[in-house]
Amino acid sequence: MATTAAAVWGRAEQQDFRARVRGCLLGGALGDALGAPADGLTLAGIHEAHGPDGLTEPAAAFGRRGAVTAATQMGLFTVDGLIRAQVRRDTGAWHPPTDVHRAHLRWAATQRDWGPDERRKDNGWLATEEWLYARRNPPRACLTGFGDDVLGTLDKPKNPTAADSGALVRSAPFGLLVGWEPQLVCQLAVECAAQTHGAPAAALAAGAFAVTVHGLARGASVGTAVDGAREQLAARPGHEAVTEALGRALGAVREGSPDPERVAALGADEDRAEGQLAAAVYCALVGEDVRHGLRLAVNHDGPSSVTGALTGALLGALHGETALPPAWLAELEGRATVLELADDFSMEMTQGPALHGPAESSPGWLARYPRG
Repeated sequence: MATTAAAVWGRAEQQDFRARVRGCLLGGALGDALGAPADGLTLAGIHEAHGPDGLTEPAAAFGRRGAVTAATQMGLFTVDGLIRAQVRRDTGAWHPPTDVHRAHLRWAATQRDWGPDERRKDNGWLATEEWLYARRNPPRACLTGFGDDVLGTLDKPKNPTAADSGALVRSAPFGLLVGWEPQLVCQLAVECAAQTHGAPAAALAAGAFAVTVHGLARGASVGTAVDGAREQLAARPGHEAVTEALGRALGAVREGSPDPERVAALGADEDRAEGQLAAAVYCALVGEDVRHGLRLAVNHDGPSSVTGALTGALLGALHGETALPPAWLAELEGRATVLELADDFSMEMTQGPALHGPAESSPGWLARYPRG
């Protein structure tokens, strides 16, 4: 899999890119954390627990305010895998799906082990972050898909009938590969989705989400980015469910004021990948600001943390980190880790040759992101 030739990054371009990477990763985590207390509740239950306006501010989940779920955990390991792929490229080995798969196997270890295993020399720094060693409602298909070392592929996907959002919620980072062409971003996201989710709609929704993030990170509007995603899906077998769901999301913008019923009608009330994607796109399109978009995304009968995480990633990539609510960020679990990883990703993508090469590499960088 080849990328396009790297662009020359000026200082302003680097700063804009870093702001969008930070925005995407932090925004996804914020939406995840905002929705987590509502998971498993109906809209009526949310109103009963949080008042007539529903969930409007971070509330406690997993014993604290600002706690994230497995969606954020897995997304961070996606980023780790993408950085490792770039670092390993110097060796002549270039197969990003393998590096992302290895990264998600490290995530799977956090769901089994009490804490970091210091005997593993290939862990790098992310897998030594102790706060990640917590089970936060991981999707069953992700646990089984990463339950052994076998790599699921498009020809032989893991969990062929898994149609939920487990692969979708970890796919935003693929869209941050702004030096890649959209078709390659889509292909990588779909291939990596097949490592746990074999249903065509689940894998293609992940590809469409990644391409939408890609468009936003390149400076496009939400509508234009979604059109780009639909274009990438058009030639792929089994795309109809995802394409139609995205079309409904675009059309719903003209159907009246946004409310929980409209979000639910797009598919937010069920954990199917295409419906969750459509609901998130709608919330990003109609959100007056990040707070409004995220509040709209989490108040419904379905998996609120999923819709919140997807919406937050889209809005963060669109607006950058400074548009995110500061008071919500102040309480976000793992914020320092998310920021550090976001900045490492930005540095690798814009200044990778200064960090590593075939002849000479920074020992500190290779300790963080081992080639093994």
